[in-house]
Amino acid sequence: MSDVPSSNQKSADRPLPPGPDGLPIVGSMFDLMRRPIDFVDDVSEYGDVVTYRVAGQRFTALLHPDYIEQVLVSDNDRFRRWAGEEWGDTFAGYATEGLLLTEGEQWRRQRLLIQNAFTPDRIESYTEAVVAETEHTIEEWEDEEPIELKNAMSNLTLRILARSLFNLDIDGRGEIVRRTADALNARANARNLSAFLPSWIPTPTNRRLHRTMADMESLLDELIEDRRTDAATRDDLLSLLLTAETDDGSTLSDREVRDQLITFLFAGHETTALALTYSLHALGHHPKKRQKLQEEVQSVMGSDPPTASELADLSYTEQVVTETLRLYPPAYALFREATEVTGIDGYRIPDGSKITLPQIHVHQDDRFYDDPEAFRPKRWTDEFEASLPEYAYFPFGGGPRHCIGMRFATMELKHVLPMIISAVSIDPVGSPDLAFDTGITLQPAEPIRATVRRRSSQR
Repeated sequence: MSDVPSSNQKSADRPLPPGPDGLPIVGSMFDLMRRPIDFVDDVSEYGDVVTYRVAGQRFTALLHPDYIEQVLVSDNDRFRRWAGEEWGDTFAGYATEGLLLTEGEQWRRQRLLIQNAFTPDRIESYTEAVVAETEHTIEEWEDEEPIELKNAMSNLTLRILARSLFNLDIDGRGEIVRRTADALNARANARNLSAFLPSWIPTPTNRRLHRTMADMESLLDELIEDRRTDAATRDDLLSLLLTAETDDGSTLSDREVRDQLITFLFAGHETTALALTYSLHALGHHPKKRQKLQEEVQSVMGSDPPTASELADLSYTEQVVTETLRLYPPAYALFREATEVTGIDGYRIPDGSKITLPQIHVHQDDRFYDDPEAFRPKRWTDEFEASLPEYAYFPFGGGPRHCIGMRFATMELKHVLPMIISAVSIDPVGSPDLAFDTGITLQPAEPIRATVRRRSSQR
C-alpha cells in the first residue's frame, strides 16, 4: 500500500529512516567496499527501511517484501531505474539507448517492440538452438577434463543466445563479448574505487572498459550492417529490431538497435551462465541431490534432450533451478531512484534518494526461509510457495520492468541443466563455500574449477 504524505508539511514532518552515520563526505563507502554483501546484513539491525550515505549519495535499503513490492509495483511510477549516473554511470555511458537503461515513452516503445520476440511460441522455437549448442558443448568436453565453470557456461550461453535470438554464429567473436562483460563487471565492482568515480577518469579499470567497448561497438556495427541486406526476410530479434514499427510508424534508431544488442548479449548470456555455474557447483557438493536430479532426468527423458511437453514433469529440476536463483541470484540487487517525496513504513524517502532492493539479503532472510544459507531444493513445495510473501523471492525483478527474458532464461536453464547432468558428472575442485564480487551481476570472487567425467566411463 502507498504511504505517500498528502501535503508537503506532512512529508517534512516524517522522520528519515534510521541507519549508520558513516564518515564525513564518504559516508559508509569504505564499509561497503570492504564487505559489499555483508554490509546489508550489518545495516539490517536498524530495521527493514535503512538509510545510509555513500560518496555523497543517500541510499535507502528496503529489506521487507512489502516495501519492495511498493517500489516495483504499486508505486512504481514514483521511482525510476538508477545506474550510478552521479558517479559516471555503471555502464559508463554505453547502452544508454537499450531497454535496460531507457525510461518513459522510449522504454515503453522499445518494450512493445521487443516483447514480440518472447511470446510462448517464439520461446518454444528457440529450444532447437538450446539443445544443439548444449550437445555441441558436451561433445567438446574430454573425459577427466578440468574446466573453469563460469567460463564454460559463459561460452555455452553466449552461443545459445547468439544463435536463438539473433541467428548469428558468434564463434571467433565471442571473446569480445566476454571481455566486455568482464570489463563492465569490473567497473561496477563495489570493491573497486572506479565504481564511485566518473568513467572519464583514466583508471586502469575505466581504460580497459573503453577499449573493450570500442571493440564491441565495432563488431555490432558490422553485424547490423550485414543484416540490413536481408532483415526483411529473416525471423529473429536482430531482424525484428531493424524492421519493426509501432502503431505510430516509428522504428528504432541505429543507436537503439546497437544498444539493444549490447544489452541482450551482456544480460542475456551473463545471468544464465551464472545460474548454471552456481547450480552445477552446488550439485557437485551435494551428491545425493545430484543423484536425485539425475534419476528424475533419466526417468522423464532417458538419454534424449527434454521436450517442451516434458519440462512440466521435471519437478525436481525446477526446484533446483528455483533454489539456485534464491541462494545465488545473478542480479543480486535492484536499484531505483525516488522521483518525488515518498513515504514507506512511516518514513520519509526524499526526492532523489537511491533505493536498494537486495535480493541476496531478502532471499536469505530467516523470517521467510528455514536454514536460509543451505542449498535445499525440496523446500520449494506448492505449500511453501503459497506461504511466501510475494516479493520474498524476486530473481527476475518485478512490476512493469521485470526481466523481459525471464521465460527464455527459465526455459534455457530447464533444458541445459538436465542435459549436462545426464551426460557428464561435473565434480568441483575446492571448497563448497563461495566468495563473491558484486559487479553488475553476482560474480564468483575466485575461479570455480571442476572436472568433467563422462558417465559412460564410470560404468
